Order: sequence, then structure tokens, then C-alpha cells
Amino acid sequence: MSKAATINTVTINKADIISGGMKSYKQDDDGIILITRDDSTFRAFDGKCPHAGADLGTGLRCGNRVICPWHHAAFDSSDGALLEPIATTGLTQYQIIDNGDSLTVDTSAKIDKQVENDKLTDTHTIIVGGGGAGFMTAHQLRNTGYGGKITLVSAEDKAPYNRPLLSKAFLAGNMPEEKLLLGGTDWASKHDIELRLNQTVSEVLLNERSIVITDEKGDSNKLTAEFLVVATGAEPKIPPIKGATLDGVYTLRSMDDAKLIKAASHDQRVVIVGTGFIGMEVASALAQSGTTASITVIGQDHRVMGNIVSETVSNALITLHKENGVEFVFDASVAEIIAAENTTDNGEENFSQVSGVKLANGEQIDADIVILGTGVAPRIELLQDTNHPDGVKVDEHLQLRDGVYALGDIAKAPNQLGRMRIEHWRVALQHGMVTAAAILNDDNVKSLQERIPFFWTMQYGKSLRYSGHAATPDHGILMGSPDSFNYIEYYFDNEGENTCASASSSLGRDKELVAFSELLRQGHAPTRAQINAGFDIIEQAQALSR
Repeated sequence: MSKAATINTVTINKADIISGGMKSYKQDDDGIILITRDDSTFRAFDGKCPHAGADLGTGLRCGNRVICPWHHAAFDSSDGALLEPIATTGLTQYQIIDNGDSLTVDTSAKIDKQVENDKLTDTHTIIVGGGGAGFMTAHQLRNTGYGGKITLVSAEDKAPYNRPLLSKAFLAGNMPEEKLLLGGTDWASKHDIELRLNQTVSEVLLNERSIVITDEKGDSNKLTAEFLVVATGAEPKIPPIKGATLDGVYTLRSMDDAKLIKAASHDQRVVIVGTGFIGMEVASALAQSGTTASITVIGQDHRVMGNIVSETVSNALITLHKENGVEFVFDASVAEIIAAENTTDNGEENFSQVSGVKLANGEQIDADIVILGTGVAPRIELLQDTNHPDGVKVDEHLQLRDGVYALGDIAKAPNQLGRMRIEHWRVALQHGMVTAAAILNDDNVKSLQERIPFFWTMQYGKSLRYSGHAATPDHGILMGSPDSFNYIEYYFDNEGENTCASASSSLGRDKELVAFSELLRQGHAPTRAQINAGFDIIEQAQALSR
């Protein structure tokens, strides 16, 4: 790559890129240009993923899909359109000048992709819930031509924000609150969305596509629309143990929760109950913040994230946490959260503040605050006529009935791997994309049936990524070294040689995990026999996508 007269212009040799391929070019100003090629047609895009800035050229191109190596957002190689979240926008495309054997890209000459909001202009869409699914539905509707009225109703006092970062960068003190807002501080006004915060929906009338909002005074207001989207999310499970409601006991679900934990944990003895990915992320974030007196994690098993990764990977994560000062108590259950004896200003005894945790074996662990990472349950009480203990059954377009959609953490929906309810951010964003397309009757957007789950956890700067869904991690094939944070592990439902992998996790094997995800999405996941025989997963994923 050679720079031309101005900083905005880059010249690229055509021969550097094969047909059906792509290549990124880093610029002196930290920018990246991505070039895709199909026979003699070249296209230029901003090469940084809009989500977190990954170099897309280090990902994979499979057919028309440019896939981010970090969080598996996918973009159309012909126009940069968003095909798969976790990004929420497509790629900026630049104009190209053909010089014969070379190309000149002018990054100041962007191709206008303005969408006219001229579809369904006389309709109204009501969205209940300001989480990822609700946000993405509204966002995609506006970005793909919906011209009707959009009302988003949220019980929170904040515009939609990036919830996964609460237990990662925000709690660690590495990201300010305003950076978490999805779409920026003016997202709602910029997209002509009526954002109704601090609003409690007391009733959902499915047959009328209506909701009832009740204020603090008990006054009710009914709203009716052509399209009703219910995305009420999930709430933390509080275990039935004595002391779980004491002062100093916290759960982490909202930004307010994260703020309380940040403020309360300074110079305090912190006990975390639960070794799932939320518990482990909280431990990592607080350890990185360096503000606590101590951190102890209590787990019922002898592993961390034991329903997700193998014991070998779990042990590597435990070692990483211990190296950062976190202590563990395994094979333990909490019998009681103990209250301290305090004296109030008027001299009365008060037993409302946490002083420790008592285990089932009688052992006591001193604590000033206790954080419960004991899972979440879907908020389905508004859908009494249709709810199920494990979620609302919807079709592959998230439709519950004509014009009514249920999505996000409450939806038990069919995907490539079957019908399931999954509490992951990327899945919630997928639901929003699919729902928006269903409302607009856009058949070009893949249904949920043609998508797969994906999530990631960030601990001490190490990003463990997981694609698919496995019933257990105990029938896996491990390749590489978790101890050196360079591995990929494939998970199977049994030990059969011809059983296809249903999930995979990885640290440092980005392209292999992307390739596995593509094969899984297409219904061509490798078998145990193929993996053991040295199957070239990247080559196969690209070959099947041509």
C-alpha cells in the first residue's frame, strides 16, 4: 500500500487480493480500509467493525459474509449491510477509482446509503422493554425504512444501554456511563422514536395489541398499535436463603445495580455467590478496579462456568483469577447470609447489614457485601395467557400471534439448533433484527431459524468466546493450551464418532471459531471423527460458502 498526495487517499494493487477474498490496509491515522473482490469487481469499506473496532481483515470472508473475528458480527461483502449483530450498523463504503492494475480509495468520498422511511407510514409500533431486543427492533425499523410511529416503553430511567459491559469495563472503572448508551446520547430523537422512561406496563392485551401503563398515582393510560413487541427481559433469581434481602446484598442486572456495587465495594470484603460467567466477570472487574479489600467466590461445584467449558478450561480460568488475588471456596452451598449487630442513632439494635456468609458445613466467611450471581428468570408475568416457566413459545420470526412479537430473554424460539431460550446479548440483538424484518415483511433478512447463538466473556483482558449451544461440555475435544490462552474446544452431545459438534469455545483461535460458527449455521458442523482426523475447518467453511 502506498499513500497518495492527500491523507484521505490510498492506492492498492489489485493483484494483492484474490477473487472471493478480502484484505485490510492500515492507515497512518489509525484508520483501516477493507477491500473485497469478486472477479473484477472491487469494493472499499471502513475496515473497523462498528461494534468494538476489530480489524475485519483479520476475520473471515465466507461467501458474501465478512465476519468480525472478535464478536462475529457479519456484513455483506457487496454493500457493507449488516447481516448479523453484535454490531448495530453496517459498514461505511467508499468510492473507488480504477487505475488499471491498481485502485485508489478516497475515504472522504463516502457512498450515500440514506434510507427513505416511507414504509408503513400510517402504522404504530409499541415496544415494551428498553434492553437489547427492544432497542434493536426500533433501531432496525428506522434503519430499514419504517416510517410509522415508534413508541419504546421502559421501566428504567435511562435510554437503552450496553448491558454486557456493566460486568466488564464499567464495573472495572474503564468506561464512563455515557459510553454505554446504545446509538449515542441522542439516539431516540435522531431516529424519531418516542422514548417513554420510568413507565410501568401493568397489562398487555394481546388480542387488542394494546398495553396499559399505570403511574405512581394509580392512574392508567392505554396505548394501542398495529404492531406490539414485548421484550421485558429477565430478572435476577434470589435464592431462598435466610438473609438474602439484607442491606449489602446485591445482584447485577441494571446500570443502577452496577453503580451501587462500585460505590459499596470500596475497601470492602466482597463475597460473590455463583461461578457462572456473570459471577466470574464481576470478580474480574472488581479485581481489576483494585478498590476492594478482598474478593471470595463461592461455588457449588469444583469448576467455574462448569456448564459451558471443560474442566481443563475451567482450571485455566481459576488460575487466572487466583493470580489476580481472587479466592475460591468450591463444593460449597450458602446456608445463610449473616447480619451484623449495629446500633441505630436512638440506641436500638439493628440487624439489617451483612457481616458474613455461613456455609452448609458450618464454615463462616466474613463479608461486607455479597453479590448474588445465581442466574436470572424471564419476566413473563405480563403474558399470563401464553407464558411458560421457561419462556414464551414464538415462531422463527418471533411472532406470538398476528402483529404481536415476544423476544429477547423471554422468548423460547427456534434457531438452527432447535427451540430454546437463551439469555445472551447477541441473541437479543438477533431477535430485534428478525422482528423488524418481520414487521416490514422483508424476506431478505434471515429468520432466526437460520441463525445460531454466540456469546463472549471478558476476564482480565482475555476474551473467551462461545458459539452454538451444547447440553454439556463433558464430551469435548480440546486443541491447544487453555493455560496459555490459546485453544479451541469442540463440544458434542455424546461420544459417537459421527456425532456433529453443537458448540465450541475459544481463546486466541478467532478464525477457527468463526469458521466453526459458519459451518454450524449452515448445518455442516464437523463430526468428532473429522476433528480427530485433522479437519481443516477454515478451508471447509470457505469452500462451502462459495
